[in-house]
Amino acid sequence: QVQLVESGGGSVQAGGSLRLSCAVSGFIDSSYCMGWFRQAPGKEREEVATISFGGYRTYADASVQGRFTISLDNAKKTLYLEMNSLRPEDSAAYYCAADDGPSGCGFRGARGYNIWGQGTQVTVSS
Repeated sequence: QVQLVESGGGSVQAGGSLRLSCAVSGFIDSSYCMGWFRQAPGKEREEVATISFGGYRTYADASVQGRFTISLDNAKKTLYLEMNSLRPEDSAAYYCAADDGPSGCGFRGARGYNIWGQGTQVTVSS
């Protein structure tokens, strides 16, 4: 059974940086997609970025392009989200997700992923 545990959230001022990590346990192979999602209070969970084991990245949220970078360390079985130039509107609970579905990794939305971590809070103050 695949389990995901996020870490690295916290509170920062606008313009600051954070790196989120997601440790993967259990069997996972190259058929899996991995992704980061976020959910602000009163809003739906939205896709931020995804990555395949082959390293193909997608950024569904145009506002994070150029500021966020998703990466996957296959050997350490750890997913990362490097977040720079953070803005108050980036404040949300961030979730790591995985899925072994057959389609492409990106632009599936939250319903396209079936394994979730518990989330880590990111708060950006102005």
